[in-house]
Amino acid sequence: MTYDLLTALAAFAFVSSITPGPNNLMLMASGANFGFRRTIPHMLGVGLGFVFMVLLVGAGLVQVFDAFPVSHSVLKVASVAYLLYLAWKIATAAPLKDGDAKGVPMTFLQAAAFQWVNPKAWTMALTAVTVYTPETTLWAIAVVAIVFGAINLPSVSSWTLLGQQMARVLTNPTRLSVFNWSMAALLVASLYPVIFP
Repeated sequence: MTYDLLTALAAFAFVSSITPGPNNLMLMASGANFGFRRTIPHMLGVGLGFVFMVLLVGAGLVQVFDAFPVSHSVLKVASVAYLLYLAWKIATAAPLKDGDAKGVPMTFLQAAAFQWVNPKAWTMALTAVTVYTPETTLWAIAVVAIVFGAINLPSVSSWTLLGQQMARVLTNPTRLSVFNWSMAALLVASLYPVIFP
């Protein structure tokens, strides 16, 4: 991979990782509701889950979509349904009281598995593999995955920090409810390009 291509890949990884999307909106909501430390498994699940996704997509999952186009439609419907469910969970999250253990952030495995139904993650992975690997070798795919891993984790962490800082303003249950409903609405709005391409 040339220096110019690597630079372009890094820029694409940064812009696509730092901009709002389902992962970042959920991490901001988690940071506000649970704090940074409790959201670390969720952040690691996003970062490492996406790296694994890039590796598998690059290794041949794209060929499955080419061979069976209906599988792409099935994934799209499942993704939309799951994101609507998550939006509802965020919107109706009850405020935590001191020592309240009922509310729990997304786990590492849940966040890693979520990448497979996240439309933005699919777009990022497919674009990265098809545009930034002129030679579809395992080494080129590994480089793409490593670049994304190095850039994605700090990017998504910034959204958790933002949410944690917002928690200071969200001490009132009404404000927290408004925040959670707003995050849920933004999550639903992020589906617009998927439903209406």
